[in-house]
Amino acid sequence: MAKRVVIIGGGPGGNQAATLAARLGAEVTLIERDIVGGAAHLWDCIPSKAMIATGGALTFVERAERMGLAVPDAGVHPEALRERIQGIEDRLEHSVTGLLESQGVRIIRGTGRLTGPHTVVADTADGEVALEADVVVLSTGSRPRIPEWAAVDGQRILTTRDAYPPPEMPEHLVVIGSGVTGVEFVHMFRSFGSEVTLIVSRQQVLPQKDPEVAAALEEDFLRRGVKLLKGARAEGIDVSDDGVLVRCDDGRSVRGSHALLAIGSIPNSDGLGLEAAGVEVDGGGYVVVNRNMQSSVPHIYVAGDLSGKLPLSSVATMQGRKIAEHAMGLHIGRPHRHLDYDKAASAIFTEPEIADVGLAEADAFAEGRKIRVTKVPFSSSAKALINDDPRGFVKLVSDPATGVVLGGSIVGKHAAELISVVALAVTARLTVSDIVESILVHPALSEALAEAAE
Repeated sequence: MAKRVVIIGGGPGGNQAATLAARLGAEVTLIERDIVGGAAHLWDCIPSKAMIATGGALTFVERAERMGLAVPDAGVHPEALRERIQGIEDRLEHSVTGLLESQGVRIIRGTGRLTGPHTVVADTADGEVALEADVVVLSTGSRPRIPEWAAVDGQRILTTRDAYPPPEMPEHLVVIGSGVTGVEFVHMFRSFGSEVTLIVSRQQVLPQKDPEVAAALEEDFLRRGVKLLKGARAEGIDVSDDGVLVRCDDGRSVRGSHALLAIGSIPNSDGLGLEAAGVEVDGGGYVVVNRNMQSSVPHIYVAGDLSGKLPLSSVATMQGRKIAEHAMGLHIGRPHRHLDYDKAASAIFTEPEIADVGLAEADAFAEGRKIRVTKVPFSSSAKALINDDPRGFVKLVSDPATGVVLGGSIVGKHAAELISVVALAVTARLTVSDIVESILVHPALSEALAEAAE
């Protein structure tokens, strides 16, 4: 008899687990209440990058004259932008749904919940559907965190999910939160021509990132007229007919037309029936998992944001793959490679883009670890000059004794693509010599990687 796998949540982790488990012979049922492909993925990640791409086109128009082009004035058309985003989402959902169905996955539109260790109920428009499961995968994602002092209305006070695009283009947007999501929104709306103020609770944006990386982004923000309010924490928002007043804990305040909250997320663990199934949850609402992504109930696995690990779609996808392999027994009798979150590449789609992977310089120094750091600016790259965008740099971190690449950071155009080379080097334990010996394209931005390695 085929193993019965029930997956609650069709995000990147859930649909990857579903696809691979079905290919490995399981009888798979996927329950999704919203968008197959992941509400967070398609509400947050894809729309934001689509809007950033549109903003990038506008900034390119601004540089066009320097590159020898005569381009008429360009502006944002919110309705056309909204239709473009919806079209991308529809195509992606159709693609994911088609792939799942081609593998024999049964898709139920509804809200799933555990009623016991091996029983799941899907609440649908036509009533309850009861399911028996040998394996359960929870992939329900997360939602924006809303503090008690912010009365989100979707009009003046927005969460990230209200801004793709917002009901009206902000004249002056006050962004609360200077992490990855916050800085992407700053870049996005400044590209659209909005005045933007960013409230930074610490003394640098991107507090978890390399200080040089953060400084490069701050420099570009200031050059573009973004106002940075550092060392301040928002504690209240007053709304009037024509705007908002954001109040901070140090007595300062900022007036704007709109406020946007980008202060993290909370897991969608409520209503899942975790207690009924005996699944352990930590104080933040995340399901406690081991390195196989198993919960305290071994046949109940968790993928994506609900696991409390790195909240990246790429990480969720790989978690889903590892779950399917483990649940279907592929680990038995052979080495099973667990996920190493320290080797996960990540990117921030500002302009310039930011990407990093592996060991960071500051972390190595904090640990007292010996490293070699090399840095090459894109201002020395022929391709960067051709692109009329020489901002940023490549930084590689390596072991001085062996030359093994331990990590790297890239700030500049196409950083999200370029970091793949460094990610492969970190994962495969390649050396700087391996990169130097590669014959790369000229002219290309990737030549800066070879220069840093050399």
